[in-house]
Amino acid sequence: MQTHFTYEPAEAAGSADAIVRLISNAELKAGNMAEWVQPQIDEAVRGLYAKGLFKADPEQTETLSTLGLHSASHVIFAGYDDKAGIHGIRFAAAAAANALKRIKAQTAQIRLPESIIASADYTLTQAAQALVEGLSLAVYDRMPELRQPKQRYALSNVSFVPAAGAVVPSDMAEQWKAGTEQGRLYAEGVKLARDLTNLPGNQLVPESLAAHAEELAREWDLDIEVLDEWAAIEQGMGGLLAVGQGSVHAPRMIVIHYKGAPDQEEAWGLIGKGITFDTGGISLKKGPGMEEMISDMGGAAAVLGAMRIIGELKPEVNVIAVIPTAENMPSAQAFKPGDVIKMMNGLTVEVVNTDAEGRLVLADGLTTAIRRGATQLVDVATLTGAVMVALGTEATGAITNNDGLMQQVSEAASRAGERIWQLPSFPEYKKQIRSDAADLKNSGGRYAGATTGGLFIGAFAEDLPWVHLDIAGTAFLDKSRLLEPKGATGVMVRTLVELVAKNEG
Repeated sequence: MQTHFTYEPAEAAGSADAIVRLISNAELKAGNMAEWVQPQIDEAVRGLYAKGLFKADPEQTETLSTLGLHSASHVIFAGYDDKAGIHGIRFAAAAAANALKRIKAQTAQIRLPESIIASADYTLTQAAQALVEGLSLAVYDRMPELRQPKQRYALSNVSFVPAAGAVVPSDMAEQWKAGTEQGRLYAEGVKLARDLTNLPGNQLVPESLAAHAEELAREWDLDIEVLDEWAAIEQGMGGLLAVGQGSVHAPRMIVIHYKGAPDQEEAWGLIGKGITFDTGGISLKKGPGMEEMISDMGGAAAVLGAMRIIGELKPEVNVIAVIPTAENMPSAQAFKPGDVIKMMNGLTVEVVNTDAEGRLVLADGLTTAIRRGATQLVDVATLTGAVMVALGTEATGAITNNDGLMQQVSEAASRAGERIWQLPSFPEYKKQIRSDAADLKNSGGRYAGATTGGLFIGAFAEDLPWVHLDIAGTAFLDKSRLLEPKGATGVMVRTLVELVAKNEG
């Protein structure tokens, strides 16, 4: 079910299962005579504040049954930090969504205080987008496959209504409509990425991931190439072929073209790692936790989610989306430590660890994007456990060869509310991936593993501006948090769109 979002003036507002009143600590503290929802309910909240039970802290909610005092059955007060900018209200919306989910509300009315409507820190369009993203992404659930299927919770209708006494600009309805539509679109892209990443490995193999990409391309009128193993052999994709040769499911190289500025030579290259399941190959992973390796195509899912949004937004840019996809399995045919493989661009690589496979397929992915005209590159990959050691699950690691492009990516992530932390890429780190048997080796060892893994990919950027985003810690969670569910998060979808769509022309 898709949620229907509307804006309603206060005088025309209808009823709903639940009222959500966004409220800051300052407003609650100063609100002895304020009218928030209904006198008795307002007094009850003041009483909770006096006892220190509800302070309207960020992400804090208080749900009250109206007991017939209001047409809504429940009122939810959702605290937010009015000094935290756009991210503060996105988080407040997510907290409110989780409260709505607990009471199984189907319809909700969000009351907007003047501090949001009249904020100098963001526009009304940005506020609406952030609120819709927070509400939509927080209610998402990974759906288990059960004999008796469970229905996914969804809000059917959400209306946004100015709170009592708020001064409303004359163009609020128009700005709010634009923002809610953008928020809906961004959330749809993230949910697509989550759904793909959550698919079990027996249902998502390289060929079926390519089928999903073809379906998306048809829906949004995008050009697509799907190169099978025979085309990969012809084009010399040694990295992709080596990783995929141990599986009965042959690899694919997926290329999606979006031409929003056909007169321009510049083109974004977005490359997503698409390992549909990673056993580690001959360098076999430990058994406990291996089931989470369905998430090893989280980078591919992020790129596809972004392309779904770009296909509908239609920005005036060119994008070449490349997804090298394979299944990394151990078998008599699998590649092995000690092998030397020749990559698509001619560089040779000594394989020292078959569990460092993502960088091999991404290397051929970068070359594929470059040969099709990409002029600046961003790759997204669940690349290393080392990035989790450094940053945990709180931030995506980044490596770059170009500070200007890195700044653009960082600014896009900031607008999207996704955290990126740049890792050092000193020249000395490159010594760790030198090989005695080939041009490079595919692992530099334990120390600085997130950096050396990224720098291996960067060796195939051919001096073009390039940023690598390691989402190994942020793409798949073992427990839910405010905006993100347990399982796939769809991280970097919104950042990629902000990067591409906000850097037109």
